[in-house]
Amino acid sequence: MNKIVSKEHFSANVVKLEVEAPLIARSRKAGHFVIVRVGEKGERIPLTIAGADTAKGTITLVVQAVGASSKKLCDLNVGDCLTDLVGPLGQATHVEKVGTVVCAGGGVGVAPLLPIAEAFHKAGNRVIVVLAARTKELVILEKEMRANSDEVIIMTDDGSYGTKGLVTNGVEAVIQREKVDQCVTVGPAIMMKFVAELTRKYEIPTIASLNTIMVDGTGMCGACRITVGGKTRFVCVEGPEFDAHQVDFGELLMRLGAYKNMEKK
Repeated sequence: MNKIVSKEHFSANVVKLEVEAPLIARSRKAGHFVIVRVGEKGERIPLTIAGADTAKGTITLVVQAVGASSKKLCDLNVGDCLTDLVGPLGQATHVEKVGTVVCAGGGVGVAPLLPIAEAFHKAGNRVIVVLAARTKELVILEKEMRANSDEVIIMTDDGSYGTKGLVTNGVEAVIQREKVDQCVTVGPAIMMKFVAELTRKYEIPTIASLNTIMVDGTGMCGACRITVGGKTRFVCVEGPEFDAHQVDFGELLMRLGAYKNMEKK
């Protein structure tokens, strides 16, 4: 059983949990995820590891309450234990020194983007982070991003913080002022689609994390099938990160919305 040692509310529906998991903390890398279960009959919830403290033996998870299972997880308190925690799973982010890297994140996608930005920064790259949210209150992990990058640009839909506009507005502003060698994007699928369309226009290699479509996390259920470059790939075992310019986002969006009505119920 993995005990929750700290809990912080980012907003009414988004919480940060620090969980005891010493073996995972020692072995995880940027891009890795875990599978969490709450209750013996609980659903499997895939969550990208947002951080780790090897000295404390803990990992950090950021959870948004969307359905019944994620709400149960968000309702847990310090001292409570997760029924199951499996990981690290998936393929780690390929990190090397390439020059200037733009990391574009939206919503809770900022959490899995944090260790990626940190890894690219430690590898000697110039890292520019573009964070997007609907309002100022929904911007998360800004302080941590500033500590692990060269510059942070904030975009909000309503202009309540940073610059009014979409994440693509912030990314394009950077591209127009300096040479960008790589882009990494994590967030809602529709956001990543438009980031990919933008960077394709400028011929900038781009990686997208598709973790939201995963279910069992081991390649057995087949729920995370996607098409990349015309071939079927499995996000949980071959990803969760893929060449964004090769991903069939139309298919991905259709499959993500297939159970919307059931999820609402």
